[in-house]
Amino acid sequence: MEKRTTHFGYQEVPVDEKAGRVADVFHSVAARYDVMNDLMSMGIHRYWKYITLERSGVRRGHKVLDIAGGTGDLTAKFASRVGKTGRVVLADINASMLNVGRDKLIDHGVGGNVEYVQANAESLPFPDNTFDCITIAFGLRNVTDKDMALRSMARVLKPGGRLLVLEFSKPINPVLSTVYDQYSFHVLPRMGKWVANDAESYRYLAESIRMHPDQNTLKGMMEAAGLERVEYTNMTGGVVALHRGIKF
Repeated sequence: MEKRTTHFGYQEVPVDEKAGRVADVFHSVAARYDVMNDLMSMGIHRYWKYITLERSGVRRGHKVLDIAGGTGDLTAKFASRVGKTGRVVLADINASMLNVGRDKLIDHGVGGNVEYVQANAESLPFPDNTFDCITIAFGLRNVTDKDMALRSMARVLKPGGRLLVLEFSKPINPVLSTVYDQYSFHVLPRMGKWVANDAESYRYLAESIRMHPDQNTLKGMMEAAGLERVEYTNMTGGVVALHRGIKF
């Protein structure tokens, strides 16, 4: 029987190898992840996450799942919003990222209403109808089976709950797209080498962005997963898009 394959950046790899390869990338960059995020985006990632927070509708007492939560930027903000009666789960498939996130949040005094779970987005270990809101920021493009992951997220959302997917996308201006390509494939790997001593992981980052579904394709995937009123907002000229869908 022929092995099923998927994309790892521009490479075709067996489906059962992708998760391990992505894990190696994030084990490598975990310690310098926050520094690289600030440098790569010139700090703009904080604005993208702020918009995600504002569109979430999260309030006191809510239960929130932050998938691929990494070093906990969104988790910290959600923990403040849901208060003592709410709960936030920071979930990540990568143990190194999860450990960095937990240590960072504890150091900043966040923790009483936060739980840390190592989990695969394709098979979330939670009961149906658990969360008022689910976010996945800059993580969906690394998932092997995105359709399965979106169905898993829809399953654990409560009726009326919101799924927000913040992800790199397709620039809507051809000039911006050309500049963005030059930056992604020439500057980012050098920056990764300089700051994290890892050019290859940031070359994969650029490639994985190009292989990710565009705005309308992802909208259709979310609808196929059972979400309704799906809409997206382009930010920074479509370099990043925020998709939001509701479970009814």
